[in-house]
Amino acid sequence: MRHVVVIGAGQAGASCVAKLRSGGFEGEITLIGAEPCAPYQRPPLSKGYLLGEMSQERLLLRPEAFYADQGIALKTNCRVTAIDPAARVLSTSDGPVAYDELVLTTGSTPRRLPAAIGGALEGVFTVRDLADVDAMAPRFVKGAKVLIVGGGYIGLEAAAVAAKLGLEVTLVEMADRILQRVAAPETSDYFRALHESHGVRLREGVGLERLLGAGQVTGARLSDGTEIAADFVITGVGIAPDIALAASAGVEIDNGIKVDAQGRTNLPGIWAAGDCTSFPYRGGRIRLESVPNAIDQAEVVAENILGAGKDYIAKPWFWSDQYDVKLQIAGLNAGYDRVVTRRGAGSASFWYYRGETLLAVDAANDPRGYMVGKRLIEAGKSPDPALVADPQTDLKALLRA
Repeated sequence: MRHVVVIGAGQAGASCVAKLRSGGFEGEITLIGAEPCAPYQRPPLSKGYLLGEMSQERLLLRPEAFYADQGIALKTNCRVTAIDPAARVLSTSDGPVAYDELVLTTGSTPRRLPAAIGGALEGVFTVRDLADVDAMAPRFVKGAKVLIVGGGYIGLEAAAVAAKLGLEVTLVEMADRILQRVAAPETSDYFRALHESHGVRLREGVGLERLLGAGQVTGARLSDGTEIAADFVITGVGIAPDIALAASAGVEIDNGIKVDAQGRTNLPGIWAAGDCTSFPYRGGRIRLESVPNAIDQAEVVAENILGAGKDYIAKPWFWSDQYDVKLQIAGLNAGYDRVVTRRGAGSASFWYYRGETLLAVDAANDPRGYMVGKRLIEAGKSPDPALVADPQTDLKALLRA
């Protein structure tokens, strides 16, 4: 009987094993996760869960009983220490595990501040897993001072939660503006105004020189020489694909675990999906850090283990919740040379063009703009920018043009 083992019990891993079983796979399935609980959603960690609006049980992707009911062996609190691709055997903290097909869904790991500048002090947190958020949650008390390092989506989401709970929030971003790596100035301006309206102090173009404190963090010295007090610190300075296990086994790495269009690595019987992978996309190679990519790519891998021979065609989309604003993003904006702004009552959307080609849309409280933009991008259609900018234009009509 064939045995498929999946390493990494996050969104991709959970999606892969469920798809294998629903697709008719009758062999053994084992899902191995390093955390002590069943697979859960990560995005709400920095939003509803941290706010106390969502319980741990509601975080679970499926009830824990699902795995036993489906004949899926879920091994939690288990670490894989080595892969022997020739023998097709894993070394784990629970002993050896043999496999016929192996799927790597190891995800990503947060980048941490160096210990040399105070990154190892007590009270310095990242936002990546349940343990991270559970550890910092007791510090979210009204009037506490929090410093957030990094003005990407994770940092801004944490800032929004802290501000809503009445903390004094300072966010520093060493780049010239928040969201500089991922969004246009127009989107940055929108979210800067939003956060400042909720009392968040934004320091853009200012780096962190070091954190201060003896054992426990008490503040920070910034690159402009100013010092600020902090009761605790949250770092959101990016993530890196978790490739160590794969690399040590001889799996090829290229900005992540390198897979072909069907999810295969360079080693026989080893596949990969999700944040940890780079894959072919429009003549190049990309890595996507998103829940939809993790689900869709993992399901294609499952289908291909079953013999489908199906290429994964990514349809990138993302989202972020901050205060009462839902940002929805469709497409990839790399290479844009023009941004068209469309404003409505309490909403805004920013449409990225390269020449006459629509690349991406950032839609803030504009579900229709997001939906239409996503469908246009996936259909390869690019509406006249002047029509997009005109608030009188019926966006749905652009789909029929």
